Amino acid sequence: MKVALAQIKPKLSKDNIKKHTKYIKEAIKEGADVVIFPELSLNGYMLMDLVYEDAYDIKELQIFEELSLQIDIIVGAVLREGHKIYNSAIYFSKGRVINIHHKNSLPNYGMFQEARFFFAGSTLEQFESRFGSAVTVICEDLWNSKIIDKIVLLKPDMIYVLSASPARGFCDDSLEIEQRWQSILSTVSSLSGTYAIFVNRVGYEDGLGFWGGSRVVNPKGILQTKAKLFEEELLCVTLDKELSSTQKYLLRIEN
Repeated sequence: MKVALAQIKPKLSKDNIKKHTKYIKEAIKEGADVVIFPELSLNGYMLMDLVYEDAYDIKELQIFEELSLQIDIIVGAVLREGHKIYNSAIYFSKGRVINIHHKNSLPNYGMFQEARFFFAGSTLEQFESRFGSAVTVICEDLWNSKIIDKIVLLKPDMIYVLSASPARGFCDDSLEIEQRWQSILSTVSSLSGTYAIFVNRVGYEDGLGFWGGSRVVNPKGILQTKAKLFEEELLCVTLDKELSSTQKYLLRIEN
């Protein structure tokens, strides 16, 4: 299985579909099975009071249903369901939507004000894709110990993590936030015997700089590969499903 991590710089508007289409077509040329975009990739992050105006109805995203006949696609979007607005991750496959995850943990401190503008999701669902069972989470979700506990119990074949993580904690040769993310991803991967695919955005919005560093962490909790910092990139990675099966077997023995 080959995954394509689309580390992009979205515009702060409802005008990102062309960029998604470009990266999807490139991922298809690279022979990828799944292409994953960052959190709120279709809208940009700092929408604030524009969230309702710029929200998508799912029927507006039919282009991804069509493109998913060639490759599975995961996008991040402001999604409208009735009167509620969610920060969502949408999985398209074989011409239809097979999963929608609404971000459960909405940060509302410091630079983050998501709880002011979004409704929180209340569920974390494991779903079946063409490549096995999967769980999709969005950024702060994975900083919630209850969600990590549930993922560890579910032991899916894949964890997709869509993120819009700003750069902070600059050190001499690294970023503190990158180190903290790596620790979380390694923990959840090793405890569940699962690949974690983390896709973070880049670019600047309203004084926030997003660091990228998208990566794949293998089922042993080891970093397999990562994208550049602060630059757009399509990172294609081949996964070894046998490694995941072996790690799950070892975890079952130990438990």
